[in-house]
Amino acid sequence: MALPREQRVEAIRNAIETALAPVALEIEDESHKHVGHAGAQDGRGHFRVAVVSSAFVGLNPIARHRAVYAAVGELMTTDIHALTISARAPGEQRG
Repeated sequence: MALPREQRVEAIRNAIETALAPVALEIEDESHKHVGHAGAQDGRGHFRVAVVSSAFVGLNPIARHRAVYAAVGELMTTDIHALTISARAPGEQRG
């Protein structure tokens, strides 16, 4: 069951913080940019996350993205339609 729109960012934040213990985490709800988009019709949202976590040390980009998807888990089927991910280890430059 989907959360109210205003609670989605907090649910994403809690899930990522619990799973990945980030040193930095930014979450932006970009759903307003996709109004009318076919993927937005089911009510799920579009989000951008930037995560810096030591959990990513030694992982390639695909493994990092998988870790974020695993962290948000069920939210991908109930609340998130699209997730843009920037996943870095501490000390890595934003790219």
